[in-house]
Amino acid sequence: MIIATPGFQSAALAAKAATATIPIVFGVGDDPVKLGLVSSLAHPGGNATGINSFVQEVLTKRLRLLHELLPRAVRVAVIVNPSNASSSETTIHTLKESAPALGMRIDIFKATTIAEIDAGFAAFSRERPDALFVAPDGFMTSRGVQFATLAARHAIPACYTSRDVVSVGGPMSYGTDLTDMFRQAGVYAGRYSQGRQARRSCRVAANSISS
Repeated sequence: MIIATPGFQSAALAAKAATATIPIVFGVGDDPVKLGLVSSLAHPGGNATGINSFVQEVLTKRLRLLHELLPRAVRVAVIVNPSNASSSETTIHTLKESAPALGMRIDIFKATTIAEIDAGFAAFSRERPDALFVAPDGFMTSRGVQFATLAARHAIPACYTSRDVVSVGGPMSYGTDLTDMFRQAGVYAGRYSQGRQARRSCRVAANSISS
């Protein structure tokens, strides 16, 4: 048995908390060492291994690309999901450090539900930010059509983590290929399973020889 949690950080943490013996293959966007999933990147140790998609590491790069696309943009609305504390805190901290060097100012908005995303865009229509930066988060990505539709309706240029949002009308994305991350997590799980089967076969062979 193997537990696979590609792309779901909360699921990976729950699996790690639940068992120290069943193998876990994860896919996360934050540092797995910081999350407590592994001891180190070179030597994971324990029962967990997987893929770090480096979503957080490219936040500054994505903000720079947004600046290149909209060099006159000053006020950037950043929408985060506070229920995903690790992602939202890292996003806010990183962008507030990076924005001044680009002549940008960051305004934080929070959304954990569909209705709160709608409310955020209602606020944008009043406050008129120059651009929107959507934080890396599974819930935000799952609402790609909603974001693309509302951003077009309110004429707010927006950038996203996933190309899936661009495919439904978003203007720009920069980030990890999530489909490939899922594929690589599947490869890891397959190798893990084959390794366990090979070790089991070796034990069976050894028992046959000893008998």
